[in-house]
Amino acid sequence: MRALLTSLILSATSLTVVAQSNIKEGNNSFALYTQTGDIKNLENARKFSDAAFKTRKDSSSVRNNVLRGLVYSSLAVVDSTRKQKYTIDPIDESLNTLKLIDKKKAYRNFPVEVDYIKQNLATALIYKSNVELKNNKFEEAYKGFLKVDSLGFKNADLKFNLATLAVSSKRYPDAIKYYKELIKQDSKKPQYYLELAAVYEKIGTKQDELNTLSAGRLEFPQNKDILFKLIDIYAKNESYDAILTIIDEAIKLEPENVELNYLAGYAYEDAKDIRNAKQYYNKVLRLDANNYPSNLALGLIYLKDFLKSKSDEDKQYAQAYLLKANEIKPYDVNALKALSTYYNAIEDYVQLDRVNILLNQLTVN
Repeated sequence: MRALLTSLILSATSLTVVAQSNIKEGNNSFALYTQTGDIKNLENARKFSDAAFKTRKDSSSVRNNVLRGLVYSSLAVVDSTRKQKYTIDPIDESLNTLKLIDKKKAYRNFPVEVDYIKQNLATALIYKSNVELKNNKFEEAYKGFLKVDSLGFKNADLKFNLATLAVSSKRYPDAIKYYKELIKQDSKKPQYYLELAAVYEKIGTKQDELNTLSAGRLEFPQNKDILFKLIDIYAKNESYDAILTIIDEAIKLEPENVELNYLAGYAYEDAKDIRNAKQYYNKVLRLDANNYPSNLALGLIYLKDFLKSKSDEDKQYAQAYLLKANEIKPYDVNALKALSTYYNAIEDYVQLDRVNILLNQLTVN
């Protein structure tokens, strides 16, 4: 019995010595690889690492895992197309070693080695995820970028990829989280605010959308896309007082934009600033004489003035603009109603009957 016990002890001691020898040789081979870049040295390091990783005790050794992480994370990068054969993919092997090192709280003893493993893993995972993106495997790409993120890298491109992939897979809470992280970074971009606002628009939180764009405008006051998106939202919300605070700046960027100039006219008219309203409506007509909304708007303004003043000038302008609007859209009810009011005011009953007959036909139909 004693002889058997002695034999087992000697056998265990022998295995320990062999394992330690494999670790030593593996570390030496890996050191040569880092110095020379020769893949043969990395392959030798792999052989020694595998040999030192046979038993359960071996696999729980921190030193074994550190060597294994160094070797397999390097293979994950240099053998990106996986020409060598593996039981477990080098990326997964490396992640497993990090888990054990973290579990045993051994990072402080091997900070340089762990950082090296993480950097290789990040490189390998990003390469793999980019390949999957090209092959339209968005779910796999997203999972790969998530793994890179879990390694603790503060990389704007990585966060942006995660954000856009989260949107494409309708993971809107995740997308919001990543975009918020992006706009907190020093290297923030207008695009981050615009795309975050677009996510809020998708999920229907309009105030968050508006707040995001407003914050983006404060950060990037010269950005045209943010400015125009804000104007679009204000117009949809009929917030014409808000439009007036930024519309002139937008028109400076696109002075011949018909829609912007008309919107400025409408906003000023809503604010009872008729002088400026006329100015912008007239500018629209200089750009596009056949613009129906501006002809109608000016016709209605002058009609309102004429009904009060009875002046020939207001009468002529009202008639000219309303007839032009009717010429552009002969069957539009709004222009016809305005003409009906106009003809009744000037007591032209022939034209009044013509307009009213057409209005009745359009209303009935």
